[in-house]
Amino acid sequence: MRTHYPRTPHLPWSPGAASDDVRAGDLTGLAGREVVVTEKLDGENTTLYSDGLHARSPDSGHHPSRAWVKGLQGRIGAAIPPGWRVCGENLYARHSIAYTDLESWFYGFSVWDGERCLDWDRGVRFLRRLGIPAPRVLWRGTFDERALRALRPDPARQEGYVVRTAEGFGQEDFGLRVAKWVRPGHVTTGTHWMHAAVVENGLGPAAALWAVRGAAAPGVPSLLAAVGMGAQDTEGTDEAVADVSARLDALGRTGDARLAGVLATLLHGTHRAGLATRLIAPLGMAQARRVADLAGLHTLLHRPFPDEDRRRGLAGLAPAADLGVLHAVARAVLAGRPGEEAAAAREQADWSALHAEDAGLLGEAPLEPLRAALRDALGGLDGDAADRCWAEARSAWAGGRITTAGEAVAATWRWRGGTFPRVVHLVGPSGSGKSTFAGTLPPGWVRVSLDELRSARGSRADQRANGDVLRQGLDRLDTALAGGATVVWDATSLTRYQRSLVHTVAGHRDALVTHAVVLVEEDELRRRNSGRTHAVPPETLDAQLRRFSPPSPGEAHRTWYVGADGTVDDVAGTLDGEDS
Repeated sequence: MRTHYPRTPHLPWSPGAASDDVRAGDLTGLAGREVVVTEKLDGENTTLYSDGLHARSPDSGHHPSRAWVKGLQGRIGAAIPPGWRVCGENLYARHSIAYTDLESWFYGFSVWDGERCLDWDRGVRFLRRLGIPAPRVLWRGTFDERALRALRPDPARQEGYVVRTAEGFGQEDFGLRVAKWVRPGHVTTGTHWMHAAVVENGLGPAAALWAVRGAAAPGVPSLLAAVGMGAQDTEGTDEAVADVSARLDALGRTGDARLAGVLATLLHGTHRAGLATRLIAPLGMAQARRVADLAGLHTLLHRPFPDEDRRRGLAGLAPAADLGVLHAVARAVLAGRPGEEAAAAREQADWSALHAEDAGLLGEAPLEPLRAALRDALGGLDGDAADRCWAEARSAWAGGRITTAGEAVAATWRWRGGTFPRVVHLVGPSGSGKSTFAGTLPPGWVRVSLDELRSARGSRADQRANGDVLRQGLDRLDTALAGGATVVWDATSLTRYQRSLVHTVAGHRDALVTHAVVLVEEDELRRRNSGRTHAVPPETLDAQLRRFSPPSPGEAHRTWYVGADGTVDDVAGTLDGEDS
């Protein structure tokens, strides 16, 4: 059923309200509630369904400016559930504001399940999975009329703003939960845009990323430019990128999952740690590390593996990456590659995919039903206990010891009390900010710093006694964990082997292990190192960067990803989180 989008009432202080516009009679529907204020975009109100679209009126006809958004609906419509609709702004044609840096020609501002509008955060997550950006958030908080009146949109570049409740609402409450502020004289053209020649609004570099999220064919040069890696050698990549796109489309992957697979294929030859840090700025921490994980892990599927252990091995990989996307990348990077070695790798990847499909591991989130059921069953546990139970349930599931939520609940009883020691294991090159981050952790936690142990022996720069220093540090770790303490292990821990030594001690004491992986771009690391009191030689830092292999999700019970500013920007392995 097609639904006419309601008219949005003007806020009492909106200067752009005309005599025939709807005005908010009172603001009681907003008062006392959390609201989200977004930029009002100057386009054509458009609604997308699983089987079509229309402008504000369901009987709207064809117009050249609607051709692009019709193509978008054709690509993503199958991912919109029947009875749902996505409402947004078609910005293909210039109206009164000439946009030059859009992320897409369609922005979504609300998602409806029948007669109910989803809450803002759930709606944005759904839009992102479709490959549709949301308008920029200008303010968020408990409704405050003075704060909203103080907003000053730039009338040359912004039509105004829209305020809505963060929580969802029924269609009958639309006029109470949504309102707008519009600039004075917001229509500045003499001829209505529909009766003039269509002039496209301008797209910015990020539009290439959103196009891939929205199931469009990737353009290699524009993608590389969007992630700031335009100088890459692209020879032979077009075939691989086309191959992975087709495979991801066949799997029904859209949004960030599709973008991650395409970028991992395009950049699969880039050093994993360097790739992760370079992608943080254009993609954000969560997407950057997912792309890097796919690029780093896909070669595992090219190698021979005992068939009797293959299901368990794939299940162990599931917390680290979307296995459907991982197999698509593993197969696509071999597209067109000649030789017996490539043929053998293709055979292994295909055989692995058959095993993964048979085990039900190629879906987007094979662990999510187990996680959701365990979350419901363990409601009320503190975060550490809940995360430990989830980690142990994942391990038991991967090993084939449990298959159902009931079995997971029964298998995790011993960790529910939280009476176990804890290790926060810092990971990152010199100068990345590990010690600074450690200083933000609770003061009662025991810190074991290998640099400080070296200093106590005479010089923190003296690497000759590293073996003795490491043994001393591990002894201190073991003693503290035996007493039930929370220990912060402060060392570079660049490789899996180095981290395994700490894991062995932690496992002996049944400790919860959290990796705190600090990811900082290489140029910034060098800049910081040059100004440190205890700077490492440039060649030493270069060697660290070559060796640095960040842990994958699942290597520890949970993982925190720490950015250049010292804050945790992403997590993996938490019961309240999402699969990779």
